[in-house]
Amino acid sequence: MTIIWGGAPPANRAHAERLVSACPAPWSYLATAQAYDEEMRERIALHRSRRGAGWTTIDAPLDLAGAIEALPDGQPVLIDCLTLWLTNHMLAEHDVEAECRRLADVLSRPRGPWFVVSNEVGQGIVPDNALARRFRDAAGRLNQDVASVADIVLLMVAGLPLRVK
Repeated sequence: MTIIWGGAPPANRAHAERLVSACPAPWSYLATAQAYDEEMRERIALHRSRRGAGWTTIDAPLDLAGAIEALPDGQPVLIDCLTLWLTNHMLAEHDVEAECRRLADVLSRPRGPWFVVSNEVGQGIVPDNALARRFRDAAGRLNQDVASVADIVLLMVAGLPLRVK
């Protein structure tokens, strides 16, 4: 399993798509975004239109662990992205710690080439409100947990991948 982590979501996703596309098709794209407004619906539609033949998109805004477990063995998978998935659980007021533990457990047992996209959210200023601070802290813990079970950790800097692990 490889985690592609960094501050610029488009660069993270684009690099992950290139890595997955280097594997034999078919590929699964596990999408965690939810379209809460028109702008997000347009973003999701644009991302789907960019992916060509060979991709199967599976929407998994909440039960990402279940969607991963249901994948066939050996299939290349792109999971995009952990921070949106975390946001979904926080907004739904779910038990974030339990969901993160479940996801990290599933990710610790890859059954094929899995590529996970996440965002770095803790290198900036301390957020000015409690929800944003809880999100930053939860995202940091989730990224650490997933990085600890990943075989490869790539940090994207200015669109360039730096191998951390």
